[in-house]
Amino acid sequence: MKILNLQNENRKFVKSVGNFHVLEYMQDASVSIANAQTEYYMSQMNIRRRQIVIDIDKDHPAIIQSGAMQWMGGNVQATSGVKGVGDFLGKAIKGAMTKETAVKPEYVGEGCLVLEPTYKYIVLADVSQWGPAGMTIEDGMFLACDGNVKNKVVTRKNLSSTMLGGEGFFNLSLYGNGVVALESNVPEEELIEVVLENDELKIDGNLAVCWSSNLEFTVERTTKTLVGSAVSGEGLVNVYRGTGRVLMCPVASTASYFEATNNMEAKAAARTSNTLGK
Repeated sequence: MKILNLQNENRKFVKSVGNFHVLEYMQDASVSIANAQTEYYMSQMNIRRRQIVIDIDKDHPAIIQSGAMQWMGGNVQATSGVKGVGDFLGKAIKGAMTKETAVKPEYVGEGCLVLEPTYKYIVLADVSQWGPAGMTIEDGMFLACDGNVKNKVVTRKNLSSTMLGGEGFFNLSLYGNGVVALESNVPEEELIEVVLENDELKIDGNLAVCWSSNLEFTVERTTKTLVGSAVSGEGLVNVYRGTGRVLMCPVASTASYFEATNNMEAKAAARTSNTLGK
């Protein structure tokens, strides 16, 4: 099989890690008179469509978020990734805990798998570089991973993380060998990496994208007393302790903006339809 014109002046691979590739639309040529101006200025501000292209072979199957597949070529088959009723129930519990889909389909065989485009930024990471314990990711960020990557649900060290820290009590931890693709609200080149060596990092808010699973995560007051916190004007902070890495956003998430842009085409099409109707 030959795939022609996957890359052209408008679409280019901007990053590759292993068998995972990020295809970015430099500008969107599939526009109408209703949204051409908006799409142009979006592309100038780096708000662009991005897709994951995965090379599938017998040694590298792929697991993706449910509903993320756009098309596949070659001898590629989709499986449920469920190995019995007990496995399904376990995955359902994991999904409820981590805000991910309960069942993530696994694609096996020989060929190419292309995922649906997204306006979010895509972070590619080699899980093996995060140490034996792997990496823990923020809720809802998982997009796809190599089939050799294993996952488990990890819990916080204390209940305060759930009630006071703005974080869930459960997160998805990925470990083993292979590539993982994450959807981020911030470009990868803008993410700040903090390498801890028997040290601690305190963050005001849930700015962390992912962190080494062996780090201890707690939520604590900025000062030792409630009075001190009130006087300083600071309250609770997320604290990461130990030896490992943390990837964090430099600014607060603008997820609501991305939700709006995902609906932009539908609204533009509706306006065009109304205009033609008149």
